[in-house]
Amino acid sequence: MRTHLLSAAAVVVLLGAGMAGVELSPDGPQARGWTLGPDAETKQNPLTPDEKTLAAGRAIFKQKCQRCHGPGGLGDGPDADPDAAEDMDLTNPKRAERNPDGVVFYKVSNGRSSPKMPAFKDEMNEQQIWMVVTYVQTLRKKP
Repeated sequence: MRTHLLSAAAVVVLLGAGMAGVELSPDGPQARGWTLGPDAETKQNPLTPDEKTLAAGRAIFKQKCQRCHGPGGLGDGPDADPDAAEDMDLTNPKRAERNPDGVVFYKVSNGRSSPKMPAFKDEMNEQQIWMVVTYVQTLRKKP
């Protein structure tokens, strides 16, 4: 029986190695208060970042996200949390590594309580969320 416990522990370590800072829960991975789907790291954006998609994403961002993230995604909107400036700055190139499209999709969908990020899954459909994801990823500064 002890061998099985060691093997199970090894599997957990190996599976978790690619998701540093993420805890598994029955509802999906949790990362710093985010509820992420089990496919967050690999979930693919179905939209092409063309003019129409980016314009729609920009419009939704302006309506739903700009009040906190600011017009350029710097985290300087009127409702921004000053204690969470780094989390709110969407232009940080290091965020791109930690936040592929699927992760951003779940963050926009599910939100979190602290620092506060509203969940938009009841206000936007999947396509609208993907439009915002597509637009937000264009705000990233190049390293």
